[in-house]
Amino acid sequence: MRDGTAVIEYEELHGERRSIRVAVVTETWPPEVNGVALTIARFVEGLRQRGHDIQLVRPRQDPADRAAMAAGYQEVLTRGMSIPRYPSLKLGLPAKRALERLWTYRRPDVVHIVTEGPLGWSALRAAGKLKIPMVSDFRTNFHAYSRHYGIGWLGKPILAYLRKFHNRTLCTMVPTETLRAELAALGFRGLRVVARGVDTALFNPSRRSQALRAHWGAAPSDPVLLHVGRIAPEKNLDALLAAYEAARRRQPRTRLVLVGDGPARHEVQARCPEAIFAGMQRGEYLAAHYASGDVFLFPSLTETYGNVTAEAMASGLAVVAYNYAAAATLIHHRRNGLLANFDDTPAFVEHTAGLVADPASIAGLGMQARQTTAMHDWSRVVLQLESVLGAAAGVAPERVYGRSGERRTRVPMAQRT
Repeated sequence: MRDGTAVIEYEELHGERRSIRVAVVTETWPPEVNGVALTIARFVEGLRQRGHDIQLVRPRQDPADRAAMAAGYQEVLTRGMSIPRYPSLKLGLPAKRALERLWTYRRPDVVHIVTEGPLGWSALRAAGKLKIPMVSDFRTNFHAYSRHYGIGWLGKPILAYLRKFHNRTLCTMVPTETLRAELAALGFRGLRVVARGVDTALFNPSRRSQALRAHWGAAPSDPVLLHVGRIAPEKNLDALLAAYEAARRRQPRTRLVLVGDGPARHEVQARCPEAIFAGMQRGEYLAAHYASGDVFLFPSLTETYGNVTAEAMASGLAVVAYNYAAAATLIHHRRNGLLANFDDTPAFVEHTAGLVADPASIAGLGMQARQTTAMHDWSRVVLQLESVLGAAAGVAPERVYGRSGERRTRVPMAQRT
């Protein structure tokens, strides 16, 4: 009987199944807490479970940071610097020559560029010089953020840079059809919708904690409005606070809980001292905070997706959001959440105020929201990414290793030609 290595060698020579060697380049990675870091970590783990070889290139996060190594997985750490106003996040520094050396010695089938910073640009140039196929992600509306930081005049140059960046790759992945159409109208090419998943085991109504609610000063029947995300200017926090004030006028026992941190925290605390600021939360603690709320408010107008919307729905919350990004994809108005038209703050505020006075609607919308997310398991989403990577690498879909769900011993990357 042949061993696993011989099986793979035979199958690759005879045009059958094979794994993909993927170099993933990202300037953010857990334990950093943001949608990009958490989502790409999910994708990497999913690809590893499918049997693919992953090389992860990222900035070193602190002096004690060490590169992880495992079968079929290698981390390569590069130099980085802290991002202004976000000292816990790193920006990768240019590393074109180092990446050229790395990929000359250990050539991947495809390079997946997650972020468009200096490290991402270096990966774009290095892979281009070596003629390695590249795909990219569009994950952050940097051009839209500029107006919230007093540099709106940079919006057009940033957009031009992003378009130039992504149009040099074979494919740019976006999470929704709406974003695909928006970017196509702006001149982006090769766009492909790859959805996002949600961990319905972690984010679950069963994690609701009456003790946590009591800590917030909320009785079992008091409505708790929840917001999870950066407390930053681009998150449209004026709409959040307006909705809370309207809700309190309708139901004075309403509580507002903000999970996260950011440069606008002190300003928001000064404007709304009675709000509960829970700080950064992770894992099961974050899941408990979600499940212990009642209504999730997502007022941002600058998201490419908004993972927190799906996490709140999986946690059984009634969501109030604008009709775009993840909310437009997942929510059917008045069936499993409430939607306001884009930038219609009065409607957003009124939806919130109406909900806190109607506990039955909160419960019904939350139940339907939970059922909706059951269809967005991460394993399905990883298959979409796998097909994009395989196509870029020139591997026919029926040949992509692991598509049958089997796990086999692989030929070590260093031994392949």
